[in-house]
Order: sequence, then C-alpha cells, then structure tokens
Amino acid sequence: MARLPAGIRFIASFSRDQWYRAFIFTLTFVLYASFHLSRKPISIVKGELHRYCAAWDAADGRSSGESKAGYSPPHQPPDNQTDCGWAPFDKSNYQQLLGALDYSFLCAYAVGMYLSGIIGERLPIRYYLTFGMFASGACTALFGLGYFYDVHSLGFYVVTQVVNGLVQTTGWPSVVTCLGNWFGKGRRGLIMGVWNSHTSVGNILGSLIAGYWVSTCWGLSFVVPGAIVAAMGIVCFLFLIEHPKDIRCSSALPADPEMQCLLLSDGKSSAHASHMVVLPGDSGSGVAAISFLGALRIPGVIEFSLCLLFAKLVSYTFLFWLPLYITSVDHLDAKRAGELSTLFDVGGIFGGILAGVISDRLEKRASTCGLMLLLAAPTLYVFSTVSRMGLEATVAMLLLSGALVSGPYALITTAVSADLGTHKSLRGNSHALSTVTAIIDGTGSVGAALGPLLAGLLSPSGWSNVFYMLMLADACALLFLTRLIHKELSCPGPVASDQAPLKEH
Repeated sequence: MARLPAGIRFIASFSRDQWYRAFIFTLTFVLYASFHLSRKPISIVKGELHRYCAAWDAADGRSSGESKAGYSPPHQPPDNQTDCGWAPFDKSNYQQLLGALDYSFLCAYAVGMYLSGIIGERLPIRYYLTFGMFASGACTALFGLGYFYDVHSLGFYVVTQVVNGLVQTTGWPSVVTCLGNWFGKGRRGLIMGVWNSHTSVGNILGSLIAGYWVSTCWGLSFVVPGAIVAAMGIVCFLFLIEHPKDIRCSSALPADPEMQCLLLSDGKSSAHASHMVVLPGDSGSGVAAISFLGALRIPGVIEFSLCLLFAKLVSYTFLFWLPLYITSVDHLDAKRAGELSTLFDVGGIFGGILAGVISDRLEKRASTCGLMLLLAAPTLYVFSTVSRMGLEATVAMLLLSGALVSGPYALITTAVSADLGTHKSLRGNSHALSTVTAIIDGTGSVGAALGPLLAGLLSPSGWSNVFYMLMLADACALLFLTRLIHKELSCPGPVASDQAPLKEH
C-alpha cells in the first residue's frame, strides 16, 4: 500500500472537532475584521473632506494647491471661490463637524450595544449577525453615495452614521459568544489575543482600501468596504455554526468550573437565580438568559467595564484622528497618512497577542492590563514629542504605542469578557456571555464616543492637549483596576482570578 502524501497525513492528524474549531475561529475572525474595515474609511477621508485651502483657478480648472497635493477635484467650486474640501466640512470649524460624525456613530454604538447583547442572547446568532452585516454594508455605502449625488447636508451624513452605529452593535456580542461556545478557558488569553488581531487587520485593510480611492473618488472609499461587509453577511448566513452541539461536536466549555480567587469574600454566587430568565428552547428545555442586573453582579464586570471605557477612549481617538494628526504634523497627503497610520494597528496585533500570552502565563488578567496601561501613558507623551522629529521617529512610536494601547483593550474585550461570561456564578450558562460581553463593550463604547469628540474640541488649541487627555484617560483606566490587581497579587502563586482562565475537568 502506498504511503499517504504528507498533506493528507497532516489533515488526518487533526480530529473533526479541531477542524471545525479552526473553521469557526477563522470565520469569526474574517467576519468581524470586515466590520472594522468599514469603520476605518471615515478617518482616512477626513483629510480629503477638509484639505489644504487653496484658491480655485477657473482659467485652467485647477486649484493653486493642486500641484502640492497632486489632486484634481471632480467637483469644482464656482469662480472666485476657494477649494477647501467638501462642504460642509470646508469651514473653519471643520474639526468640530468631523468630530460630530465620529460622535454620532460612537454614541449610537454605545447605546445600541447595551440592547444588542440582550436581544442577541434571545435570537439565533447566525440570523442576527447576518442582518447586522447587511444593514451595516448598506449604511457604509450610503455615506459614500453622498459623493456621487453631490450631497452637502451635514444631517445626511450624521443620520447615516447613527444608523450604522446601531446596526454594527450586532457584531461583537455575536462573534464573542460564538467563539466562547467553541473554545474552553485553557490558553484563552493566547487564543483570544491572536483572534482579536482581526481589529487591527480590519483597520489596516480599511486604511489601504479607503486610501486607494481617497484622492480620486472618496465615495468609493465607503462603497467598496460597504459591499465587502454585505458580501461577508452572505458568508455568515451560509456557514456560521453557533454551537458545537449543532453539529454534534464536543463542547469545550467545562460544566463545573473551580472556585476562583476573586469571588466575593463570602464565596457566594453573585448572579442569583432571581436574575435569571428562563426562555423556551428548541429542544424543549429552558435556555437561561441572565438579566442586566444579574450580569453586573458578576465579580469584575463593573471594574473591567469602567477600565475599558478609558482604554477604548484612547484606542478610538487614534482610530479616528491618527491620519489627520499625521497629515498635520508630518505634512503628508491623505493617502500616505492613511498608509502610515496602519503601523499603529500592526503594533496592536503584537500587543494583543503579547497581553494574552502574559496573562495566560501569570493567570492574572488585571495585572497584565495594569502593567501595559502604566507603560502606555509615558509612551504617549514621548510619541507626542518625537513624532515632530521626522518619519523615522513616528514609525517607531506608532508601533510601540499601538502595542501598549491596544493590548489592554484587546484583552478586556476578548479573554476577560469570555471569562466573565462563563463565570462560576452562572452555573455553566453560556447564554449569558452575550449580555456580559455587551455590557463590557457597551461601557467601553461610551469612552470610544467621548475620545474622538474631545479630540475634535481640543485639537484646535494644539495636539499636545489631545495627548494630555489620552494620558489622563490611561491613568483613569489603571485606577479602576487597582482593586482587582491587589486581589490578584495577594493570592499565593499564579491562581486564577474572576477573569483568569480556569482549569478544565
């Protein structure tokens, strides 16, 4: 009998369950990366909505600044007017108007996230996520259609952002719940750290796609990502498997987790039965859904939620304002600034994985986050100083800042959320994971809304004030973790905390 080819032997070395888990890991990674891909264009296009203000020369049909920017606007202003970008963002208060676009999206996202987890917990994840991806794709493309139909109404763009923010809340609770169903708590920090790089991958792809058209036809910078998200919605509908039991795979979630170090001092369960709502299930047995107050009573949920509020404030300020900052400081055009800003996300990939590895090794999630937050604040100060010294310094600080800023954010939104959502007090109720995830990320999204808004208000007085605000936010994030850090450090040895991975039986 002939020996099997090496490739076939490799395939056969993995079990059916392992292949399905790898498939779900990859699919949810790609699905949520497409969400972030559609969020990035607005930050890239900002430099085009309001660019170098130049007088328009009606004689030869170009602006006096065209030779500097290498750009010929398709929509030409009337004679004797100036070419300052796209109305209404061509006014002197453009930073506040651009900030309003960010704020409208992120406020809607924050409000919708609290409801999304509760709703998503009670609906099939595949249908819920598919609807969200179709709706998000339509809203993203609609923003870009404003270019082709010559729309200059601020209300149009704000309303589009609000609706997009609401429908995008379907994504995060759905993919985290699905991944939490398929993967146990062993090495969860590493697994979630690698998986959470979808955020950075989506941001990088979004920057490159939006940057390709930003200087020639910025409408396509939105239409193309919108089409990609909608296409991924079709993939979600056809292939997403919510739970291992749906295809008779073994479940990775332990039925009876061990007692944890950071439980309440009396050792009692924090999510009482009075906070559980039993819903009818397909099999006839009840499907337990935790209430909002019940989820808040899980040890660590409030602290990590408030920490994420400030950590996400910093991360999303970079997400929405970094390209414009690079344009202002390094005097680059919108396309090059967008490409350079992807280095922050490259650093974020390594930061998320490093945070997961360290927290798995030490079994101390809060302490890992605290250390990175402690290092992030002075790093941001150095970044604000050396980024004015040239591109080389900017590149190095973008990578380092991306790692330290994104590490805690990635760890809290993935491994910590999944740990708390499968906490001992829930007695194996994995359906509560969607609500817990939504509470944590929803609170973080409040900070995500405030960060870009404050950046828009502070940047006219100088970018240094924006960085001082970000450093203060990092300090506040660290402050809210001090109790959990103290509890972890007071435990003898590398024991698991509320948020640490538990040994499987």
